[in-house]
Amino acid sequence: MNKLAFVFPGQGAQAVGMGKDLFDQYDVAKRLFAEADEALGYSIKDMCFEGPADDLKLTANTQPAILTVSVIVNEILKEHGVQPDVAGGHSLGEYSALVAAGVLSFKDAVALVHKRGQYMQEAVPVGEGGMAAIIGLDDETIAVACEKATKEAGEVQPVNFNCP
Repeated sequence: MNKLAFVFPGQGAQAVGMGKDLFDQYDVAKRLFAEADEALGYSIKDMCFEGPADDLKLTANTQPAILTVSVIVNEILKEHGVQPDVAGGHSLGEYSALVAAGVLSFKDAVALVHKRGQYMQEAVPVGEGGMAAIIGLDDETIAVACEKATKEAGEVQPVNFNCP
């Protein structure tokens, strides 16, 4: 028995121009961008299509942008008879999965992830701190490297261990 799973991306998948080709080809993309713009009170469509990149990469904007495009892709696939048996997502992608599963409305999700992004951005203001994805090292090696970096450069913490 074959099953189809959709796994939606988290923050970091954004790029200026994302969703433009879908908007140009599909009515559902036009509708969902309009719904997102209304729920947010500003044009996430314009930010996705035109940037600037520095505004799009702000967490409060990135999160509703990625959610909007992810849900658009899901809806287009659904229109073409492709629907997942299960849906999941990485971090922010969990919200796209909840919309795909029909347990959270798109309008509620886009407003919620905007707030989520605002709170995350307030926790670490722009220009303070940073984040890096470490691939191929075990958890203990990462923790030791962070301890060493803290002694040499200031606070460095391992905060998110993903599964292999």
